[in-house]
Amino acid sequence: MSYFILSLGLFIAYLIGSIPTGYVFGRLLKGLDIRQFGSGNIGATNTFRVIGRLPGLIVLAIDILKGFLCVTYVAGFFMYSSPVPRPELYSVLMGLAAIAGHNWTIFLRFKGGKGVAASAGVIMGLVPGIFWLGFLVWVIIFSVTGYVSVASIIASMSVPILTLVFNEPTEIVMFMSALCIIIVYRHRSNIRRLKQGEEKRMSLFRR
Repeated sequence: MSYFILSLGLFIAYLIGSIPTGYVFGRLLKGLDIRQFGSGNIGATNTFRVIGRLPGLIVLAIDILKGFLCVTYVAGFFMYSSPVPRPELYSVLMGLAAIAGHNWTIFLRFKGGKGVAASAGVIMGLVPGIFWLGFLVWVIIFSVTGYVSVASIIASMSVPILTLVFNEPTEIVMFMSALCIIIVYRHRSNIRRLKQGEEKRMSLFRR
């Protein structure tokens, strides 16, 4: 029974992560498939560019909330009925399921976002202080470069380093390192465009 509870928790976290927020907003607000415009991604950045600033910010907030809810409320609800011995490890598994859902959503034939916003929500739920430090890194890099992709990659690389500096549990350090690898891998098309000088800068203050 305990393994069934674990599987159920993971499945629920995956489904929450799978909600394709940018795609839904594109359909509701503009009647379009956001995957056919801009970068073709369903995340907040492409929503910002294709649909507008406010919808982009709302999509960002919802995608962050998906990850946060999975490592706090979903994990908390199922944690003490699961066979996983350490609470940190159980929350990590819930976070991983949520990010997997965001990146490979069942609702869009397993093609989703790049995982930055959902990962940010997971980090916020697991290690809030490190989340805010990573966010500060993101803001600084974005302010200097104007590239969301560069800011996201560098911020994701800073997080595992910060977990080591602040002596977080081994599960957290390993998980954040895995998140960094996933995020960098999911940005490989952005890295290619950066090398070719084709990546677009973005401003938060104009559409």
